[in-house]
Amino acid sequence: MTPVQHWPGRYTDRHGTEDVVFESDGRESIRTAIRGVLFEGDTMDDLGALGGEPPEQMFSFRDGALYFCLLEWETPLPVDVRGSGVRPGMLHCLLRLGDPAGPRPGPDLQNLTTTLHLDGHEFRSGRMRDDFEEALRDIQRALPRAVRLRACVSCAWSDYSPLGNGLMAGLACFRDAKDRYRRVDAKHGPTGIFAIWDDLTEFVQETWLCPEFEHRGTHNGYRGTFP
Repeated sequence: MTPVQHWPGRYTDRHGTEDVVFESDGRESIRTAIRGVLFEGDTMDDLGALGGEPPEQMFSFRDGALYFCLLEWETPLPVDVRGSGVRPGMLHCLLRLGDPAGPRPGPDLQNLTTTLHLDGHEFRSGRMRDDFEEALRDIQRALPRAVRLRACVSCAWSDYSPLGNGLMAGLACFRDAKDRYRRVDAKHGPTGIFAIWDDLTEFVQETWLCPEFEHRGTHNGYRGTFP
């Protein structure tokens, strides 16, 4: 896997806005410091304070995770351009958790918007989404046909559990079980995703990338093609 990445970002709530940096291992660990407090979680919508929750007047929480706030960050997202090779792109992400300016209790609201900045152009997810899978599908559909995202979400060796997935980081990588994964075409049975589920290598974030990346092609796996 590529090294730990540092994503520049911003945190906003009813108390104000602060520039932050999110540290990610690309799998199931995201860390940051906000107002001197360390936070860690599997995904951006599950960031809990390390060492217990700080005073309520500093932050708002829901089930132990930051809520009633706006999280923004940027992460590298390269693309393959037919005839031109790999081009660097930058994905700007905005995650709204509740109403940052609203009184408590506020509306039960969570949505994600993403924008890919590529060669001076912007490609946006079509509307507010619940997870990265759908947001990145929107962006791939908005790109020219000769341009393809180069990330785990579009990899030949990745799939989701039929039981569902959350905002991010629930993408199963089968790079160490490629021969078996090539035969997956259903949920159950000898060629079903459940039959090889225990052989998965690890869970990864949709925007991550490893040296064994291959574009998803005619083999659909369980989750189907991308986009």
